[in-house]
Amino acid sequence: MMRRLAAGLAAAALGATVVATTAMPATAATTATVTADPDFDGGHTRLQFEADPNPVWRGRPLTLEGKLSVECEEDYINGFVSVLHADHCKKQEAWHRLGWKRVVILFQEDGSGTWDYVDTVRTSRDGYFRTRVPAYTSGTWKAVFEGARYLDGAEATDWVKVVGRR
Repeated sequence: MMRRLAAGLAAAALGATVVATTAMPATAATTATVTADPDFDGGHTRLQFEADPNPVWRGRPLTLEGKLSVECEEDYINGFVSVLHADHCKKQEAWHRLGWKRVVILFQEDGSGTWDYVDTVRTSRDGYFRTRVPAYTSGTWKAVFEGARYLDGAEATDWVKVVGRR
């Protein structure tokens, strides 16, 4: 309770809007969102993702890699988040890479309707991520960036065929 009160007072001192959900039991976690500009909808992100090789032999490693970027918008870059240790967009760039963000890797087997959790990876300083996993069945791989403060979420998929005996 004291943390919520302190967060509310700090946000009020900064002139920010505080939205808190309190309809949960006292034992459950409470979510608080602090927004500096109510008209700002967040930085638009893009996630590029690829699973290689395709096709892959059953039981062999599959490399899952990609890049997370944010659109270079004047409102986003100036004052909200430092992107790649830069505080401005270069004139020729439309996208900046996002470093140190979490990307969740999921898998959906062909014919299944559910996504299975595989791994959570972090992007490197320059926005790239990579992991290796064994491939056992054909299906769709998905990389998901759930979003962060002032950043929209993004996701991308890639289908991989697994060949070989069961």
